Amino acid sequence: MSVGAPGLLADEELVEHAFEQAGARSPRAVLWRRLRSDRVALVALGAIVALVLIAIFAPLVVKLLGLPGPDHRDAHAFDSFGTPAGPSAAHPFGVDRLGRDVLSRTIYGARVSLLVGIAGTAFAVAIGVLVGLVAGYYRGWVDTVLSRLVDVVLSFPVLLLGLGIASACSLGNGCLGGAVQPGLRTVILVIALVSWTSIARIVRGQVLSLREREFVLAARSLGASGPRIVAREILPNLAAPIAVYASLLVPQAILFEAALSFLGVGISPPTASWGWMIADAAGTFGSAWWYMLFPGLALLVTVLAFNLLGDGVRDALDPKAQR
Repeated sequence: MSVGAPGLLADEELVEHAFEQAGARSPRAVLWRRLRSDRVALVALGAIVALVLIAIFAPLVVKLLGLPGPDHRDAHAFDSFGTPAGPSAAHPFGVDRLGRDVLSRTIYGARVSLLVGIAGTAFAVAIGVLVGLVAGYYRGWVDTVLSRLVDVVLSFPVLLLGLGIASACSLGNGCLGGAVQPGLRTVILVIALVSWTSIARIVRGQVLSLREREFVLAARSLGASGPRIVAREILPNLAAPIAVYASLLVPQAILFEAALSFLGVGISPPTASWGWMIADAAGTFGSAWWYMLFPGLALLVTVLAFNLLGDGVRDALDPKAQR
């Protein structure tokens, strides 16, 4: 027995060391480790980081490229027939029908798309999570009322509902007593009001399952109040599905802003917006194809990058994923 004891002790130490190493990994570290193995998601993340930096430092980027401002009109950028010039050394992406540099406006348009996408998603997630938590935890008539409210909102065509709200808020002094002014605020409000329903349903379904788990029952038996249980016990366990859905909702918000701007109830000119640039170029696409092509490509790359990153985050947070 005395001979085998040291070997047994060594094995126990190895097991304890392995558990310590496994326990030392935080959920964030596990997420990053899994995400690093997904090359597509990493490329998408790099593209998003680059886009965010370009949007933040748009004036500096435009200056370093030697481009005019987004609202500067170049009277010499037209041919003898008055047609805007195409891509050239002075204007790499050409100019629009007013002589404004398309590359400069595309760079500044990233600011609008990212701000609308991130802010609109943040408000939509906040509303959806709150409604889902309350409906799923308290059930009864509270769940019935909130679930029917979700059904009512979902019964409306999203784009038509957005058009109606945006049109109403774009008149006069805006909505909510002037708190929501026409333009960027209106678009963010519309995105939040039409995008919260899906995440509310997802959160409600998760809460209905979590509220019957042992740790929730233990907290309830110890006298914890409902709001405390929801905030301290249930909400932290919803971080993964909320993060996944939020990453997938951002590109939807960007596309929705582009659609509203294309239809004339989104971002108001002369503010550079990819959706408005595409709408403005629709009538001159045959003679000035570059005005629609480059903002369209920027929109495509941005939405694709967010979708690919969202897929990568979903796979990384999947407990059944084999890495």
